Amino acid sequence: MTGSPDSTPSPWTDPDRPPLREADLQRALASAGGLWREVRVVAETGSSNADLAARAAEDEGLVLVAEYQSAGRGRLDRAWTAPARSGLFFSVLLHPEDVPVARWGWLPLLAGVGAAEATTRVSGVDVRLKWPNDLMVGERKLAGILAERAGTGVVLGIGLNVSLREDELPVPGAISLALAGAGTTDRGPLLRAVLREIETLYRRWCAAGGDARASGLHDAYVGMCATIGRRVRVQLPAGRLLVGTATGIDDDGRLLVDGPDGPEAVGAGDVVHVRPGGEAPQA
Repeated sequence: MTGSPDSTPSPWTDPDRPPLREADLQRALASAGGLWREVRVVAETGSSNADLAARAAEDEGLVLVAEYQSAGRGRLDRAWTAPARSGLFFSVLLHPEDVPVARWGWLPLLAGVGAAEATTRVSGVDVRLKWPNDLMVGERKLAGILAERAGTGVVLGIGLNVSLREDELPVPGAISLALAGAGTTDRGPLLRAVLREIETLYRRWCAAGGDARASGLHDAYVGMCATIGRRVRVQLPAGRLLVGTATGIDDDGRLLVDGPDGPEAVGAGDVVHVRPGGEAPQA
């Protein structure tokens, strides 16, 4: 893991992709009594999730932002990479001690709601959620979230495409804020907004003991979820394929699918939205 752009300047040549300033982010986010107590920006690392997992015994509120990740991972252990400074690639460490572990499955959904709401507000792009926690613009993927248990806590990693050009996208089904016509691609204000929104939702959720309905998280997620009401194809972990209509989200954050054998709650799986003609877009 290399040093912060503030402490160890590194050359950059693309004027559309200036480096983030660690000192500015620390000053704006790490206020007394706030959730975020340390914000660090590094020029390059393998995986920000792995770096924070190694610090899992520390108090919650750590934020690690990587300008470039050489070994980034997405859900289902998929490899993920993007050009340096082309997006927001960061992880946070949380210890929801007042919430039963059985309810921790809501954390990646919570992060999805916070990231989508903040991104829509700052960029002007209408961002929706695909269950469980992909951020979408139309049928194209803007961001993904990876949650991993680490010691007695959870590390949440977020990768959001900001200025990627069409020829830089990892897959044809991806998109960036720039390609979506965002009003701004300034990563500093966007990161601050996302972290503040996640903090607000997290504090409310923890105060409710992780009850997604009592905290308002369930309603917020359902209101932003583009999967509900759609015909979906779900590749389940055991290899079984479930095709049906997504009808809602249960109290555990599982996707409810009305399949050929009746309603089924899906806790994990690779979901594809099926177009009316039966064709599934690329994941």
